[in-house]
Amino acid sequence: MALNPKFAGQRFVAATSAQPLHTLEFFLDYVCPYADRVQFIFRQQIQPWHPSSTLVHEAGVAVLQTAPDRFWPFSKALFDKQTEYFDENVVGEPRNKTYQRLAQLASSSVGLDEKQIYSLLEISDKPNSEGNLNVGNKVTNDIKLLVKGVPENSISSSFTKDDWEQWLKKNIV
Repeated sequence: MALNPKFAGQRFVAATSAQPLHTLEFFLDYVCPYADRVQFIFRQQIQPWHPSSTLVHEAGVAVLQTAPDRFWPFSKALFDKQTEYFDENVVGEPRNKTYQRLAQLASSSVGLDEKQIYSLLEISDKPNSEGNLNVGNKVTNDIKLLVKGVPENSISSSFTKDDWEQWLKKNIV
């Protein structure tokens, strides 16, 4: 929705460019009694047409696994340094080298142990203990959950109002 120029002060630009490509709108009421019940969820959206997108998101998950309270500051660091991970800046770099740079960023930006973060991201060049190849790294399973979501097979399209109330009471805290 367009913003009338006389209300331009309501526009918050979190980028260095005065003309960002994306806009998120939040409809808030200053006197809404639910203000202390609002939360924002960052849904990681991997863009497969940018090969390094997966690697950067994996680094976010490694930080989330290691120190959840540092996820947001690390995400800010990733946004601040995003051009370092653009296609042209990683095209000639081996995957594990990019992971090393991401682990260094986790160390320098939010104080996490670089070796610990790298150990979650590194891809081995050898089969695992069962002889399997192509097993990913230590964040792969979480990335799969982020990409696929978590299926809830107990919900049915035939749920009645009572079924929904019962399910919500059982599953929503």
